[in-house]
Amino acid sequence: MFLKTQVIVNPESNQGRTKKRWNHIKLALKSFIKEFKCEFTERPFQAIEISRAALKEGTELIVGVGGDGTMNEIANGFFENEKLINPSSVLGIIPSGTGCDFIRSLNIRSGLKNALEVISNASSSLIDIGIARYTNHSSQKKERFFLNVSDFGIGGEVIYHMNQNRMKRKGSSYLKSLISTFITYKNKAIDIKIDDNDIPLQEYIVGAISNGRIFGKGMKIAPHAKLDDGMFDVVLVRGMKFFEFFKNAWRIYSGTHLFHPKVSLIRGKKIEASPHNKDEYILIEIDGEQLGRLPATFEIIPKTFLVKGTI
Repeated sequence: MFLKTQVIVNPESNQGRTKKRWNHIKLALKSFIKEFKCEFTERPFQAIEISRAALKEGTELIVGVGGDGTMNEIANGFFENEKLINPSSVLGIIPSGTGCDFIRSLNIRSGLKNALEVISNASSSLIDIGIARYTNHSSQKKERFFLNVSDFGIGGEVIYHMNQNRMKRKGSSYLKSLISTFITYKNKAIDIKIDDNDIPLQEYIVGAISNGRIFGKGMKIAPHAKLDDGMFDVVLVRGMKFFEFFKNAWRIYSGTHLFHPKVSLIRGKKIEASPHNKDEYILIEIDGEQLGRLPATFEIIPKTFLVKGTI
């Protein structure tokens, strides 16, 4: 059955490699989807606008070509005034970014052909989606939907430094940026409430509000998280020294870190987090994008969003 399709491409994703690969991607797309409109993004947040406009014109399938940040923008375009424009429209993903962690929770194997087969042949899954209400860098209250993981603490700092390096045309992997950030990072005392229950005050390295299982370029931060169970897996990592943290860092990649005594997993639907010291600046990241800081509230919206893939 033919679906009215819009393709949204972030040509700068994967450090500009998507632009170089586009002709190859386009030819492969045409062998699976006969007719589609295509538009390239030229600036941040433009994918939100393109997605929203396409849905208002009756588009049924939006295919994103890029990384997790691009998919986040496209997903946010599905909504207007916090309501879905068309609840039956679906997101398809062609992963082409430095970070493509979300697809792993959808059982989409890497490779262009695999992604296109899922888009053209697989059924759509109805998944939960999160909404973050946070403070931006101009002290304004903002809202952002997220598909995969939001976190506060060192994760936001790492993305911030990666963005700074990118502006200076310096390449930096997530792990390399994590190490360099950790050297000067100070653990943060954070007031946390989960489903109206106060969590005992602690200093934290990171708090991850997980809808999906994986973030940070392959870290299995919430190995048991499910996209359709109506709950976040909230992973809290208490303060560690440099060598203690990196001695155990491999556990995050293998998903065995939950056994560590300084790691807690709490499941919930609504998470509130704010600096214990009110003047402290604690960054957050949302699906790999550094958009603001605490205080913030994260809420789950159960089985709301259609995406191509299986869970």
